[in-house]
Amino acid sequence: MQINPIKNGIVIDHIEAGKGMEIYNFLNLGDLDCTVALIKNVPSKKTGKKDIIKIDADIKLDFDVLGYIAPEVTVNLITDGAIKEKFNLQLPETIKNVVKCKNPRCITSVEQGIDHVFKLVDRENRVYRCIYCEHSF
Repeated sequence: MQINPIKNGIVIDHIEAGKGMEIYNFLNLGDLDCTVALIKNVPSKKTGKKDIIKIDADIKLDFDVLGYIAPEVTVNLITDGAIKEKFNLQLPETIKNVVKCKNPRCITSVEQGIDHVFKLVDRENRVYRCIYCEHSF
């Protein structure tokens, strides 16, 4: 299979095999008016298989959201066909309006318009807590 290189845009690389579609949907990449390629099960020396997403446009990505979903990914910003910047992501310290608190007693479940904010409390086990009610996620 041949996927052409992109001239200007973003490549999300080193996605865990099978997780590319989740990232594609979570970032609403189907709503973009540009070429987006989701390549699944690409051979990888490091992990055996990986997914890659290529976006043929210079768009803004929320690195906190992407770091929460897939902290193992690498984001390459492409300009004039070459990698201009490379980012290795990690779990963000806080996430805002990425997930919702499941505690029915939390103020975010009762009041409209309150941001759902979670703070990272255990990086190794990827545990976040709601800043309002301390419910773990």
